Amino acid sequence: MSNLLGIDIGTSGTKALAVSPSGKILAEASTAYPCEHPKPLWSEQDPEHWWKATQKVVKAVVKQAKLKPADVGAIGLSGQMHGSVFLDKKNQVIRPALLWNDQRTAAECDEIEERAGGRKKLIKMVANPALTGFTAPKILWLRNNEPKNFSKVTKVLLPKDYVRLRLTGEFATEVSDASGTLLLDVVKRKWSKPLLGKLDLDADLLPTCVESEEITGTLTEEAAKKLGLTTACKVVGGAGDCAAGAVGNGIVKPGLLSTSIGTSGVMFVHSDQPEYDPAGRLHTFCHAVRGKWHMMGVTLTAGGALSWFQDALCQGLGAKGKNVSFDQLVSEAEKTSLGAEGLQFLPYLAGERTPHLDANARGALVGLTLAHGRGHIVRSILEGVTFALRDSLAIMQDLNVPVKEIRGSGGGSKNPFWRQMQADVFGKPVSTMTADEGPAYGVALLAAVGAGEYKSIEEACKATVKTAEKTKTNAKARKQYDQLFPEFQSLYGDLKHRFE
Repeated sequence: MSNLLGIDIGTSGTKALAVSPSGKILAEASTAYPCEHPKPLWSEQDPEHWWKATQKVVKAVVKQAKLKPADVGAIGLSGQMHGSVFLDKKNQVIRPALLWNDQRTAAECDEIEERAGGRKKLIKMVANPALTGFTAPKILWLRNNEPKNFSKVTKVLLPKDYVRLRLTGEFATEVSDASGTLLLDVVKRKWSKPLLGKLDLDADLLPTCVESEEITGTLTEEAAKKLGLTTACKVVGGAGDCAAGAVGNGIVKPGLLSTSIGTSGVMFVHSDQPEYDPAGRLHTFCHAVRGKWHMMGVTLTAGGALSWFQDALCQGLGAKGKNVSFDQLVSEAEKTSLGAEGLQFLPYLAGERTPHLDANARGALVGLTLAHGRGHIVRSILEGVTFALRDSLAIMQDLNVPVKEIRGSGGGSKNPFWRQMQADVFGKPVSTMTADEGPAYGVALLAAVGAGEYKSIEEACKATVKTAEKTKTNAKARKQYDQLFPEFQSLYGDLKHRFE
């Protein structure tokens, strides 16, 4: 039996898990790296950070779990979606990667829709509208703004797939992550030749695309040596971080929805068939489950809004001159009343996807008075983020997508107060799972399937994913939040012209 590794290449750091075939976590390790913002709304990263971090965390978990090199049979890769790694003919990185939260490509999104013949025709081709965070607009931005760099490009890879290249020497991706490039025919689960043609992009720029549990290669001698593993170790397709996190929560059958609050916030619902939001407010992507799909709503700044407040406005205000901790801030929020005494927060600090599709959207605190303190502001941030997630749930319910159970993950769901707030705002109980380790756990299960430990990802999840706790809805709080939610929704419309 093979032990598995799950590696998640995130925006703020990389995490690795060593997992047994039964799903038991044997070891975990993580390491952080910087993100650069050279201009307002720009977000870039050096891919070398990901590769160095991968080496560090893999060696750490192998040592911690006391595994021999041959004990690790397969690796699953997850990562931040949409990022663009531009490589030259020698596989060297041409410039820093443009990330998912980079908002520079508004003009290129308009160009894509125009070349496609309009938004409706674009959605028919690739199931989604053009959004600034997606990969295709980034490729066009490079062509339009850095033509010398574009002339050097021979391959464009997503973040986790650049790490795959360093591990295996292979150019490959898989359907869940490829869905977020805007270049995949999501229904047929293959690259869209019609759209590539309309955009004048060579299909050879893109890697081979496979299903998520498929083996894409084995470790090269150099990679095996650097990681302390063997060249027999397989690397499976893996998944984009949202689909990987959903697999880790067992969201592999109809009626299940996962809510994840990390830097961004995601509402992810499984679908046996490709379902569409005609307005394009929700993403329709391939799931990491073979032959299945999902709908997903994204708020770009979720936990990131609280981190911004903590880092920008609470430095040196804690004990012994340290920053105020997350737990202290949430504790202060818990002591304030529901609704933060009339204070509301729009969490659009980096523009917004669902439901507004607006790169110009901005954050706002509305209703401040002399009676408000830090606890009120923090509570309004938590409530604003949770309302933003409810926007996605409301669209799913309007489209009659079944949601029977909500499973929470990420930092927001680990905190009991914020988890209770989610149950009250969503109007449904929120469950947490025994292994709340996010995307890294999900791709470790995909690796287990690729290694032959399970016949399918559904079988793997049934054997390993268990409910830890269920937070029930408070009926009184739910009623109050139902009254406040339309007020939150109206704020964006009130301020939209100011944002522009």
